[in-house]
Amino acid sequence: MNDQTPPRAKVLGGLTPYLQVDGAIKAAEFYKKAFGAEEVFAYPPDDKGRTMHIHLYVNGSTLMLGDAYPEHGHPHKAAQGYTLQLHLGSDDIDAWWKRAVDAGCEIVTPLQVMFWGDRWGQVKDPFGVAWAMNAPVK
Repeated sequence: MNDQTPPRAKVLGGLTPYLQVDGAIKAAEFYKKAFGAEEVFAYPPDDKGRTMHIHLYVNGSTLMLGDAYPEHGHPHKAAQGYTLQLHLGSDDIDAWWKRAVDAGCEIVTPLQVMFWGDRWGQVKDPFGVAWAMNAPVK
């Protein structure tokens, strides 16, 4: 590694979601407020305010995100067909839910006891990403 390359942050977990969003820097700031994310690495923005990579820790796992770069064959595509699920403790889920909704997430499915016996609910963030929260019932 040369003196110009910063050390890489440790990747947590065995599977890392990597989101392409419209406004990665704004999304990272939102995820800090809504989900308690910790930013552990980010490339500085380019002259258009885009970044190719941000590394966050959320709930003990890694989440990576970056902006679209259509001029390099990576156009923006709206989020669809997946949900990021947070597995939480029964004493934590209400606080996580409130923080996400207070930060600006839209409630898609209210937090409730589901047929499988856990409390579960789903929100959508302002970047179009679906997030679910799941916890055992006390």
